[in-house]
Amino acid sequence: MALGSVLMLGSVASAQKVAFEEYTLENGLHVILHQDKSAPVVITSVMYHVGAKDENPERTGFAHFFEHLLFEGTKNIGRGEWFKIVSGNGGTNNANTSDDRTYYYEIFPSNSLELGLWMESERLMHPVINQIGVDTQNEVVKEEKRLRVDNQPYGNLFTAVKQNMFKKHPYRWAPIGSMEHLDAATLEEFQAFNKKFYVPNNAVLVVAGDIDYAQTIKWVKQYFGSIPKGKTDLTKQTFTEDPITQPIKATYEDPNIQLPMLVTAYRTPSMKTRDAKVLDMISSILSDGKSSRLYKKIVDQKKMALEIGAFNYSQEDYGVYFIYGLPMGDATLESLTKEIDEEVTKLQTELISEKDFQKLQNKFENQYVNSNSSVEGIAENLATYYLLYGDINLINTENEIYRSITREEIRDVAKKYLNPNQRLILDYVPAKDKAQN
Repeated sequence: MALGSVLMLGSVASAQKVAFEEYTLENGLHVILHQDKSAPVVITSVMYHVGAKDENPERTGFAHFFEHLLFEGTKNIGRGEWFKIVSGNGGTNNANTSDDRTYYYEIFPSNSLELGLWMESERLMHPVINQIGVDTQNEVVKEEKRLRVDNQPYGNLFTAVKQNMFKKHPYRWAPIGSMEHLDAATLEEFQAFNKKFYVPNNAVLVVAGDIDYAQTIKWVKQYFGSIPKGKTDLTKQTFTEDPITQPIKATYEDPNIQLPMLVTAYRTPSMKTRDAKVLDMISSILSDGKSSRLYKKIVDQKKMALEIGAFNYSQEDYGVYFIYGLPMGDATLESLTKEIDEEVTKLQTELISEKDFQKLQNKFENQYVNSNSSVEGIAENLATYYLLYGDINLINTENEIYRSITREEIRDVAKKYLNPNQRLILDYVPAKDKAQN
């Protein structure tokens, strides 16, 4: 029975090999096609290599603003018509922005593939960026910030960490940006941002699902081939942070919370590095599930925290490794830090057991299989591996990297990055007036 399970897992993992075709149009647009005929569905998606880190420090929030603005309409799609066209043809769509990229996608029944391609080509070639659209989306973004950040308990956690961790790199601000900056921006500034970044040579088009390769290639050329290449040189600026050698101590007051949160954060290397993958595994050992080290000891046995977590938030240039906890009872932020540090020190000095190591590898194998289990997931992974990692075939080989990580590497990487003198200790506390009420 056990052998049968092992063999089955092997067949699932190998069945996950993702076939794709890729090529580049003359205007620089990279195209990736993936055929999956298991359901009559297609995804048309475009990922642009523009995120919060590409903004002027005096005009933060532009990339996220464009995530909204580019749904306003085009030369051939009237204001407010985008969503009606998509839903009227049985489709759904969405977009999201990070520090590194912006991603737009539609999911349609496969007989609407041509429509999806036309709409994305319209967004790229003929966006209408006028004052009405800017004013409308300004209100939408403000409302989103109020809802998701300003009035959300612990909603400014990332912002507070980033501004203390980064001094030179644009990762020091959050993608939602500053409302004052957006208010101060002129229409010409928005138009210039569009002209610079939303161009074929700064994007990848992924078409995935129930497609015919020859027909799709023909339509891609028809709709995207004539779009002019962007004129601006898009060489990315490099920002190098000084190493953190002394603990950074900071406090953030949040009017929306009653319980303080302890946050320790460490600067880590780019998502493209092997060490970033080792740090993912370390997160899993520390806090993934009820049998994880931090949960078992601090939440379950000692009942010192309501919640505890560790995760590696890795990005294109740098990552941030977070460990956080909500103390309960008599536990203080200091006593919680002491307990967490003991577990990190154990990882830095002792190898994890063979049994725990096997369990860890199984978890990552499972995650890998799940990440490519839907055609939407595959489409986004193909775009991400091409655009941010510079290695599209990682969609098929990343699991081998995780599988090759050793117990010794786990110990050594913990020792390299997770030291007390290399971190931010952030006391994320209730605002004073709130605490007195």
